[in-house]
Amino acid sequence: MKKFNGYRCSICGSEYLPGQVTYTCPKDGGNLDVILDIDSIRRKFQPEDITSRTESSLWRYLPLLPVSEPEGDSTPLHASGWTPVFSLPRLAEKLRLKHLWLKDESRNPTASFKDRASAIVVTRAREIKSEIVVTASTGNAGAALAGMAAAIGQKAVIFAPRSAPQAKVAQLLVFGAKVILVDGTYDDAFDLTVQAANEFGWYCRNTGYNPFTVEGKKTAAFEIWEWWIEAHSDWHKKDSSLDDHPPLTILVSVGDGNIISGIHKGFKDLLELGWIPNMPRIIGAQAEGSAAIANAFHAGTETITPVSAATIADSISVDLPRDGVRAVRAAAQTNGTYVTVKDEEIISAIAELGAQGVFPEPAGAAAYAGLVKAASLGVVGGDDPVLVINTGSGLKDVRAALQAVQSAPIIEPTLEAVKKLL
Repeated sequence: MKKFNGYRCSICGSEYLPGQVTYTCPKDGGNLDVILDIDSIRRKFQPEDITSRTESSLWRYLPLLPVSEPEGDSTPLHASGWTPVFSLPRLAEKLRLKHLWLKDESRNPTASFKDRASAIVVTRAREIKSEIVVTASTGNAGAALAGMAAAIGQKAVIFAPRSAPQAKVAQLLVFGAKVILVDGTYDDAFDLTVQAANEFGWYCRNTGYNPFTVEGKKTAAFEIWEWWIEAHSDWHKKDSSLDDHPPLTILVSVGDGNIISGIHKGFKDLLELGWIPNMPRIIGAQAEGSAAIANAFHAGTETITPVSAATIADSISVDLPRDGVRAVRAAAQTNGTYVTVKDEEIISAIAELGAQGVFPEPAGAAAYAGLVKAASLGVVGGDDPVLVINTGSGLKDVRAALQAVQSAPIIEPTLEAVKKLL
């Protein structure tokens, strides 16, 4: 069964049939968008055919995905996605917002957003009969690939910078992947991964390089769409003043640019199908020390100039974003923008979200820090419904988390010591 029509270059617009290309446009190196057979999907399915499904994972959107359903319906590969959305009323009040929610991607099987992409890429690897899948990662993408691959016995190789947090490296090893630590940056690991894939015939999952990564990440947009339908319906029951509310604003942290591009792609698919009337506004948050995409956006260009990245948020620490052009467009084409945040603001955001019962890693906290900045600048107003995406668990980087809180006191095991402390 044909699942997609081919690929389209995001730079020059050239189109290719399935099998003609694998990764990027051979003419200019541009990222490829998977072209769905929208007409066929529209004929066969209505929104209710999706929203009525009982599958509690990203596979509920199988008709909108360019892969067939994978093997092993009871493995972690079938547990990716369908993450919860929480209300944050106290933080909303602090920021003078009427409506604020958080989508918690730490609930994925390997505790990050990257499981979405890896589930799709591993499935695609099986379809094309690839023996080994390889990726470069600061930790999360690698852990996601290792976990999803382990679920169905797929071999995986991970190149990671030696500076990757130990908790993330531990995940890679426990899942049984071949882990190779590179004495260099993420960008060094990325380039080495591409070389190794070409040399040994491995299937490369690299973010912003393999077009199927976006297809996995776009499923978050589908979930937001479903949640929004329900939330919007509830609003009309509770508060008629929200009949003419502004569009939903989504805040997401940005490194390579692939997550924000994926979310944008998901909403574009829904818009092309005619299942949504308009696009939500998408705002990207970058660390000041890794802001190549934000720099390009505010310069009014799609030319991404590399930076020497340095931030506590390792998951979004990138010198040269590999999906920068589409990431700029994700904000530009949705009336969104980019904000940059200091590491100190990211650390504070970890503590603020923790006080609401959410434990984010630095990259996830960067999205909320971005909201705080956007609210202070008037980019987000009180009437704007806002959804923040936490992209990963704080357990991924405990060292950073401990910087956000005071150390626990140590006392003698006596009641007198407790009274003295109190």
